[in-house]
Parts: sequence; structure tokens; C-alpha cells
Amino acid sequence: MKTFKYSSLINADVRTVWQFHERDDILDILTPPWQPVKVIRREGGLAAGAISEFRLFLLFIPVTWIAKHTECQIYKLFIDRQEQGPMKSWVHYHEFEPEGEQKMRLTDRINYELPGGWLAELILGWWVNARLKDMFRYRHQVTKQECEKLSSS
Repeated sequence: MKTFKYSSLINADVRTVWQFHERDDILDILTPPWQPVKVIRREGGLAAGAISEFRLFLLFIPVTWIAKHTECQIYKLFIDRQEQGPMKSWVHYHEFEPEGEQKMRLTDRINYELPGGWLAELILGWWVNARLKDMFRYRHQVTKQECEKLSSS
């Protein structure tokens, strides 16, 4: 199993960043423009039991990805787990930590396994981590920009 982690400081309070993540269009906002991903449905917000379904393309092959939220602690964390998709397993922790009155740390931590075992990990693990880094750099940049704008108004 591999672990990926990306963390950012945001000059906004936890509540602002959490509420930003509750937006109905958040998946569209946080999907990088270079990623061929289409949001099919999002039901239940951030609560445990919520479902998100995407269609993505791997080498021009359409793949359905369904993620289910398994835990939600308001203003602290929510966790989603892949129910169907390209990974053997995928658990994504979204963590919200206050770092003062108007500052917080957003951390995305993902534990995942590629299909194909250790050989796939050896051959593709570095590539998957690089793509995750690109994606979460974009997501955190957008989150920081939008939440700091909301916080200053």
C-alpha cells in the first residue's frame, strides 16, 4: 500500500474552508482543467454515506469511479473510500486543522493500492504519485485562493 500526502496553510478559518468543500459544484471547481474527468453525480454533501460518481479516461478508456464517504467529523475531517474504480483500494482523508484564528492547515492523505500488485507499484507508483501531486497542488491552490478571498470580504 502506498500513501500520498499534501498539506497547505490557508489564511482563513476552518469553517470557511469546510463550507467551501460543501458546495454542490466543488468537484467541478477542484478538478484540474487538464484532467478528463466528468462529474456524474454527487449526493449527500460531506456526510457519511454521501456518494460521488465520476467518469475519467485512462488511455482514452472511460472508467467509472464511485467514492462513498465513510466518516464525517464537522470542521475536522471527512473520509471517502473508492467503491468502484481503477484502484485496488483507495481511502482519502480530508483533514482540517486550525492554526490560529484566521489560519488553518488543509491536509489530503490517501492510502491506495494499484491493481497488479508489487509489479504495478514498482512500475507505476512514481507516476501515480506525480499525478496526485499535480492534482492536489492545483486543488489546494484553488482552495487557498477562493477561501482567502471569502475570508477577507
